[in-house]
This record gives sequence, structure tokens and C-alpha cells, in this order.
Amino acid sequence: MGKKQNKNSETAEAADREMNGEMADEEMTVELDLDDGSHVVCSIVTILECQEKDYIVLLPLDENGENQDGEVWFYRYREDENDPNAEPELEYIDDDREYEMVEDAFDEYLDNAEFDEIVP
Repeated sequence: MGKKQNKNSETAEAADREMNGEMADEEMTVELDLDDGSHVVCSIVTILECQEKDYIVLLPLDENGENQDGEVWFYRYREDENDPNAEPELEYIDDDREYEMVEDAFDEYLDNAEFDEIVP
């Protein structure tokens, strides 16, 4: 499975705050098998809906369960509506416009999360 990366440091810092805040108690992870045969554990930041499709935002973690480089990864996300026990499918986003649309939606998600932190 391929990956595209978002190296926006503001994005990573906000994602880290999100993961270390409310979600830290219920942190969900997924293990990805990459094209080079390696495996990486990622923390699930959120699932976004854009133009009637779902996308998952993942925060790759190192061996210590941390993210040092500020990258988040976006994938198309699908669940089998007929089988709730089936593993969800993640698909590589190879279209630049689609990727940018998801990136913009994630930036908006982070803006809302930051606003929620400021406003009690």
C-alpha cells in the first residue's frame, strides 16, 4: 500500500494534541503493510467525509509509539455495509486533486478542533 505524506508542522502539532488529549484514553491503531514489505503502526486521528466518500487520517508511529516527524497519511476508507465484522479497506489516493481535497478537509477539522480547545 502506498502513502502520501502531509508534512505540515501545524497539522502534526494539532494532531498530536488531539491524540494526547481526549482520544488518548481510547487510542485506536491500525497496522499497515507498505509496498516495500515493511509494517508501520498508525494511530487513527479521524475519519473524514468528503464528497460522499470516507477518508481516514493516520498518524504513523515509531517503535516507541510516537510521531517525531509530523507526518499524517490520508487514505480512502471503506467499510463493508453487509458485514460489520469485515476489516475496513484502505485505498491509496493517487489523484492530486482528491488528495488536496482531503488535505483541506483535514485542515478544517484541525481548525475546528483548535477552536473547541479555546472555547469552553
